[in-house]
Amino acid sequence: SASDDLCLDDKILDNPDLLFKNNSFKYFFRHVGFDSMPDQLVNKSVNHGFCFNILCVGETGLGKSTLMDTLFNTKFEGESTQHNQPGVQLKSNTYELQESNVRLKLNVVNTVGFGDQINKEDSYKSIVEFIDAQFEAYLQEELKIKRTLHSYHDTRIHACLYFIAPTGHSLKSLDLVTMKKLDSKVNIIPIIAKSDAISKSELAKFKIKITSELVSNGVQIYQFPTDDETVAEINSTMNGHLPFAVVGSTEEVKIGNKMVRARQYPWGTVQVENENHCDFVKLREMLIRVNMEDLREQTHTRHYELYRRCKLEEMGFKDTDPDSKPFSLQETYEAKRNEFMGELQKKEEEMRQMFVQRVKEKEGELKEAEKELHEKFDRLKKLHQDEKKKLEDKKKALDDELNSFKQKKTAAELLQAQTQQAGSSSTLKKDKERKK
Repeated sequence: SASDDLCLDDKILDNPDLLFKNNSFKYFFRHVGFDSMPDQLVNKSVNHGFCFNILCVGETGLGKSTLMDTLFNTKFEGESTQHNQPGVQLKSNTYELQESNVRLKLNVVNTVGFGDQINKEDSYKSIVEFIDAQFEAYLQEELKIKRTLHSYHDTRIHACLYFIAPTGHSLKSLDLVTMKKLDSKVNIIPIIAKSDAISKSELAKFKIKITSELVSNGVQIYQFPTDDETVAEINSTMNGHLPFAVVGSTEEVKIGNKMVRARQYPWGTVQVENENHCDFVKLREMLIRVNMEDLREQTHTRHYELYRRCKLEEMGFKDTDPDSKPFSLQETYEAKRNEFMGELQKKEEEMRQMFVQRVKEKEGELKEAEKELHEKFDRLKKLHQDEKKKLEDKKKALDDELNSFKQKKTAAELLQAQTQQAGSSSTLKKDKERKK
């Protein structure tokens, strides 16, 4: 009792040797208060808020945006997207939500144009690159000297909702290839979209077929954890319901005396939150209400750690050396730096030798071109001299011919003048004789 504890404390204060008896130390204490740490953690988390990032992968027209609106009971505003893109584009939208006093920063990433191309071979690459880019951004923040992880906006994908077309037959090759490429990078939750398009019997067979194909192709989907006793039973049951067959709708219809979200058809009404109609409630329970924190934890401890380990190993960092001794970060850095400097010097030497070789080759080409130019110049010069000599010879011949012509002309003119003069003298003589 409290009075007994007080009396015992007084005795210990009067005689401290009572604490030591037969070389053993006995602890006497009352409530300290560290059992309030969970409450402190909850208060701190609530004040800081939470973030959750969802990646929606699926072909155009499977109702990805509608399902997101239905899951969070909110009409998310977003720009309309064109589906005539040459490739797959990932569009991210962030929303601030609040429920009671809990704030959630929700990031929804949509794959615009997925499955719209004729050649779908590389459809998954942009998705993988986007996920790796988020891991890389977080890793770079971790490696900074001055880190701000407490205020860093974590954009790593926590859950991937993979929308499967309700064909009722089997998975498409595109679905299998994409999920296989993503299963080591993100928590995949497969869902059959617009499941009201096929009958219940077809849906049951379709689920079995999908599960069989995923197992036979080695695709690892997210399994709800069963190690926590509080949720082990429900998670184990829900693992058997995968993939979830869902229907999304934001329209409210009056059924009886209450308004429910549903889809109306000429033959009847499909209620979104009626578990006899679809698995929407199961998906919401597992994704948001039960396992949201586990999805966040799995992303950090499994997928991000795998990316981080592979990236650091590429950079030359290891946990142990060949002798199984712990690796010093400083030694690793120095070894990697020396290796890098050696490679750099080697590349510089190769570039220098290549440059010298290129210069020599260029010099040879220039000398050869210069030699050809000189030879061409000499040929042209000789040709010019020959042409000049020919022209001079022709000129001389023409000059000689011109001089000869002038001489002949002068002689002819002189002869003509003498003839005319002789004729005039003969005429005068005859005139005189006539007069006589």
